[in-house]
Amino acid sequence: MIVGLVTIFILVNFADKVVVGLAGVELMRDLDITPAQFGLVQSSFYWLFAIGSIGGGLLIGRVPAKWLLSGTAALWALAMLPMLWSESFAVLIASRMMLGLAEGPATAMALAVVHSWFTADKRTIPTSIVTAGAGIGPLLAAPLLTTVIVNHSWHAAFGALVLVGALWLPLWMAFGRWGDADSEPVARIAAGSEERIPAMKLLTNRTLIGVAVLMFAMYSSAAIKLSWLPVYFRQGLGYDAASAGRFVALTYLAVAVMVLVTGWVSRVMTKRGVQYRLSRGVFPASLVVAAGVSTLVFAQLGRGLPNLLLIIVGASLASASAGVAMSAVSDVVPQSQRGSVMGALVAFYSMAGVFAPLVLGAIVGGAETPMAGYRSGFGLLGLVVIAGGVLGGLLIDPVRDRPGRVAPGDVGPLFARSTD
Repeated sequence: MIVGLVTIFILVNFADKVVVGLAGVELMRDLDITPAQFGLVQSSFYWLFAIGSIGGGLLIGRVPAKWLLSGTAALWALAMLPMLWSESFAVLIASRMMLGLAEGPATAMALAVVHSWFTADKRTIPTSIVTAGAGIGPLLAAPLLTTVIVNHSWHAAFGALVLVGALWLPLWMAFGRWGDADSEPVARIAAGSEERIPAMKLLTNRTLIGVAVLMFAMYSSAAIKLSWLPVYFRQGLGYDAASAGRFVALTYLAVAVMVLVTGWVSRVMTKRGVQYRLSRGVFPASLVVAAGVSTLVFAQLGRGLPNLLLIIVGASLASASAGVAMSAVSDVVPQSQRGSVMGALVAFYSMAGVFAPLVLGAIVGGAETPMAGYRSGFGLLGLVVIAGGVLGGLLIDPVRDRPGRVAPGDVGPLFARSTD
């Protein structure tokens, strides 16, 4: 029940993110804005994202889960409410800023709640299920919201998202709560009964640095595709709105499936005694590198099946790495500090969302043709993703960096085989 409700929470979260991209052509037309200004709109979502992530992360473990997630979701609806009637560029910017502030801590909150229900050796699959909500949200939203936009207006699309969020709230209020899989109730953890790792030691933990770098590379890809992919299909490749919506949906279908598959693969690797360095580090890093190569190649292709397949492959592989890589955080950070650490990680990699849409908007706006701009912009993105994947894979090693490691050859309880 908890995993299902938290997955819907993330699903709504990512549907909220993708709506501006789906309505991008109509927004640029109705608000009379340039590609560079549209990039500014998409970037504005992340201006307060880090502040929200850190602030929300501090509440994890201190506020009952029921109020933590329901209050966050209510803020999302309030942030989008003005878009039901406004056609002001300034109001759109303000709405996206406030939504970003409210959505900043969503991933950290969701993972902290889910991780509290599962022991370390069983977290990968539920983490991947929740992370799959990032793909399922746009998968469902793309065709449905595109239909609403085409047949009604982009205002109605925002209204639909507000309604969905309002329907989720009473369900979470009824069933949401913390688990105690670590045999340490959250109330006692908040009171400080668990040993804490000094902040400087966390900042220099190579596994956490590796996860941060890997997630920055992944989020560079995700932010570009959330904000620009529907516009690229229509403005760059010349597809109509309905086709663009279907192609975006296909992309996120692949994301949802691949996230679950990679979570299962990582789980099988762990059960068979494969080192965590491989299952939590090298494995997700290789997915990110492959996604970067795919992005480099599709950027140079024109409209057609190879282009579409490579877009789908690149998006799904990059996003699939997130659930596996983030599982490494709980391997090296005590439960009492996971909320703040995850919040800080989200704050860091969300900076990719600030810069990536802005850079692509500037490149497209300054190019001779939109397609030339997209080729240059996506090519640069591919290089960034490859570099982040390589560096992240070299750094992540949960056994080496976990608290209380006794000796270099020690494998300890982290590798204990489960009996499920």
